[in-house]
Amino acid sequence: MTDGVTRIALLGNFLPRKCGIATFTTDTYTALRHRFPDVAIDVYAMDDHVGRYDYPDAVVGTVPQNDLSAYIETGRTIADSGAQALWVQHEYGIYGGEAGAHVLALIDRAGLPLIVTLHTVLEKPSAQERSVLESLLRRAAKVIVMAERGREILTRIYGAPPRLVSVIPHGVPDRDFADPDTFKARFGWKGKRVILTFGLLAPGKGIETIITAMPTVVARHPDAVYVVLGATHPNLVAHEGEKYRDGLKAQARELGVGANVAFIDAFVEHNDLIDYLQAADIYATPYLNPAQITSGTLSYAVGVGKAVVSTPYVHATEILADGHGVLVDFRDAEAFAREINDLLGSERNITRLSERAYARGRTMIWPRVVEQAMEEIVAAVEAKPRRLPSQPIATRILPPDIAAVERMSDATGMLQHAIYSVPDRRHGYCIDDNARALMLMTAVPDLDPEVRDRWTTIYASFVQYAWNPDKRRFRNFMNFDRTWCEDEGSEDSNGRTIWALGVVARDAHEAKHRAWATAMFDATASLSLDLGSPRAQSFAMLGAAAMVQASPGHRLSLEILKRFPDQHLALLDAARRPEWGWFEIVLAYDNARLPEALLRAGKALGRADLIACGVSTLEWIMTKQTAPEGHFRAVGSESFGRAYAEPLPFDQQPLEAVATVDACAAAYDATGDLRWVDEANRAYQWFLGANDLDLPLATQADGGCFDGLMPGGLNRNQGAESILALQMASCAISGLSQRVGNVAGTDGRRRLG
Repeated sequence: MTDGVTRIALLGNFLPRKCGIATFTTDTYTALRHRFPDVAIDVYAMDDHVGRYDYPDAVVGTVPQNDLSAYIETGRTIADSGAQALWVQHEYGIYGGEAGAHVLALIDRAGLPLIVTLHTVLEKPSAQERSVLESLLRRAAKVIVMAERGREILTRIYGAPPRLVSVIPHGVPDRDFADPDTFKARFGWKGKRVILTFGLLAPGKGIETIITAMPTVVARHPDAVYVVLGATHPNLVAHEGEKYRDGLKAQARELGVGANVAFIDAFVEHNDLIDYLQAADIYATPYLNPAQITSGTLSYAVGVGKAVVSTPYVHATEILADGHGVLVDFRDAEAFAREINDLLGSERNITRLSERAYARGRTMIWPRVVEQAMEEIVAAVEAKPRRLPSQPIATRILPPDIAAVERMSDATGMLQHAIYSVPDRRHGYCIDDNARALMLMTAVPDLDPEVRDRWTTIYASFVQYAWNPDKRRFRNFMNFDRTWCEDEGSEDSNGRTIWALGVVARDAHEAKHRAWATAMFDATASLSLDLGSPRAQSFAMLGAAAMVQASPGHRLSLEILKRFPDQHLALLDAARRPEWGWFEIVLAYDNARLPEALLRAGKALGRADLIACGVSTLEWIMTKQTAPEGHFRAVGSESFGRAYAEPLPFDQQPLEAVATVDACAAAYDATGDLRWVDEANRAYQWFLGANDLDLPLATQADGGCFDGLMPGGLNRNQGAESILALQMASCAISGLSQRVGNVAGTDGRRRLG
């Protein structure tokens, strides 16, 4: 029946945490283990008080409720565990973030077929509650509710496709039908007629209604006792102690039935709970919320064959339909008293109703419930698209295409972000993207001169306006209304701008732009000497190396090129370990820019030691950027900041691929070794689908590029950084192909493309 499903991840609260979801998840786990012993069930427990609970071995991981990073880490653990599906128990209040939004990060990172059991389906959600539930619906392969009304609300209010939703009842224990009198002596109830309500005590359970009815019940049945079983809800205790319970006791005393109302303040273990239920003559659920779709206590009562008197909330209306229980109106104490008296006064009636309830309960026993759930899990796993073995992707190069760059640009500059392919003006502009766009305008061949001139001028104007002479720094972030967000940008953004100025001074097609960039470089590049970030220093070195080519002997550029490489060599010596050949003890973004800068500096200065170090560190980072199957694997952003740790595969971003293409091109230029041509091409083909997901990021029709590879697929937004990365990589690989072709023309070596 499991059809190849051998491991499942189960997320929710778990015993010994005291709440209904914990009981449900624990019962689900136990039933799965008994019914499907060959399937491994990994439980991940939500934790509201870290260190409070002594979880059993079934719990392989816990998630602190408000720690977003823990959700991401748990999702990563689940993805790597071999689990084939993720089954989430969803209830508002148990997950962190607004309306529990943190759980979405875990789900996305796990990247598995998702089955969600909804314990609450709100008919009138808040905006954020609706957003979270709709997000779950979009991600889910199957949604389970425990009542038909839940399915109806999901389709009517949330637009869920009916085929997405399955109705599977709340599970109940498989117990023999029993005479209550055989259990009563254990609890001191011998000779009593017992009406029982069970669950965590809190307002909204309607306990007051039954207490109000008790004088009328006791008048006809003096041996009747109303037992309120359950601890006060922990959240209520934290805010007001036992004030609510004490108020209920006072109410019973005032009505003269204090001796006929018993409170058992305890969180009852599963088997003991069933014994309590079997000792009761009548089970009462006087709940006040008509929209309540799930009640585990009601399910348990029906499962063991109790005569039930209940208010007509959704779950009760469905499970007690067709004469399987008695329904009375909300807060109607007289009706509760009447129906309870009628049942206690007729052994025939109470027995017949109990037997009917027990018959319905047979359809809800845990083995049957988890069989239905397993059918949905198997279907979800089978429906997941199966990846075919990776096939070699023919080497090809996309012609540079600035259509998507123009789409993201206006008279101010290039906007940062997009929602899908539509620019998102809320995030405005940044100098990082405009500096990259400025470099791209020098690199694209065969561009209409008027188009090149217009966009070069716009991006240059952005860079020029960003300069803050008072701070001697470039600003970075600009709002859509052209107001600046800060007086000075990050070191990396300043270093990248110096890089762009050097490239434009060397490569711009118009003399006017080369003259402007040279003057701007001369006026601003001294800021580079104050940079402390290794990446910012690398960007400045790349700009200085370009400037030396544009203006041989350029004094400031040579000073930059002479100062920073030795600092990088010292960093490498300090961080190096036998297995770690990198400048820092962590990996971050734009990694390959560091060896590229050494290679460019080494060539500009004629220093073989810098070239050798650039080659060796590039070789090292390439081993970290190679999947076992041999394709390029960008260092995932989840890897950043993890000391001496192997890189993680997600989220992979285009910035890493273009940096690697450029670095490999620099290695080829410095050494003439054709293996770097192959490495550059391997990184470039990542854009075209030679990657972990076999999915192309480039949208060839318009020059666009998706923002990255996520565990579950593409990030389908197309921001400026990603589009520019693709186009700059296409220009770089085309230029490299041309240089290799020129060499091939003289010695017969192969040509790229």
